[in-house]
Amino acid sequence: MRLQLKPKMLALAAALAALTGTGMAAAQDFTFGWNPRSGDVWVDSYLSDVNRYGARYREPFVNEMVRYYGAPRELVTELLVRRNWAPGDVYYACAIAQILGRPCRYVVDEWDRDHGQGWGNVAKRLGIKPGSAEFHRLKRGFVPTYDRWARPITIDEDLYRDFPERAKAIKARGGRAGAPGPEARGSNGHRAAKAEPAHAKAHGNDNKAGDSGKAGAGGKNKAEGKGKGNDNDKRGKGNGKG
Repeated sequence: MRLQLKPKMLALAAALAALTGTGMAAAQDFTFGWNPRSGDVWVDSYLSDVNRYGARYREPFVNEMVRYYGAPRELVTELLVRRNWAPGDVYYACAIAQILGRPCRYVVDEWDRDHGQGWGNVAKRLGIKPGSAEFHRLKRGFVPTYDRWARPITIDEDLYRDFPERAKAIKARGGRAGAPGPEARGSNGHRAAKAEPAHAKAHGNDNKAGDSGKAGAGGKNKAEGKGKGNDNDKRGKGNGKG
């Protein structure tokens, strides 16, 4: 009986993972496989982490591409769902397009045709050479995206001048720039707590702000009560003396 049920249970779990978009990116068989070859180890590492985030939190990922990278929602959804692109490839195509000032679909078509060359060669052919100012902007763009996702990111030395406070924190701990592990890791190198979508963190902050407001109101009432008590005491003393 157990031997018969086990395959069915595994199939059901896989189906649920596919429906909810929570399956791990590493276990998926993407259309182009997964081998970004951007020419930068740090970029390759974080593109792999984008795969994990995009697979687990599809809606926040799609929203990021639409709102901050100007990609049509229909295109991003088509690439992820119907054409089975890796989220990392979708992100990088739209990020490159933004640097070039071209539509995301333009770079998507280039990658669709020449993905065998790797992202490094495709980007170079489009005018973004490793070590150039454009490539630097491409790397720097990971950071605000990760911040909006409330996902930890450790900058590498190329980005120290762009984010001096983060660089100072890394140096103060005696750490060095690193890549994410199997799950995203914080700037201290330790595995981070379960990552939340950006909208979840935002809601949490709103709730905290509301609690702070209540606390402030309570403090005001307490202060008013204290003031009234002092006035009554003064009146009582005055009457006694009279």
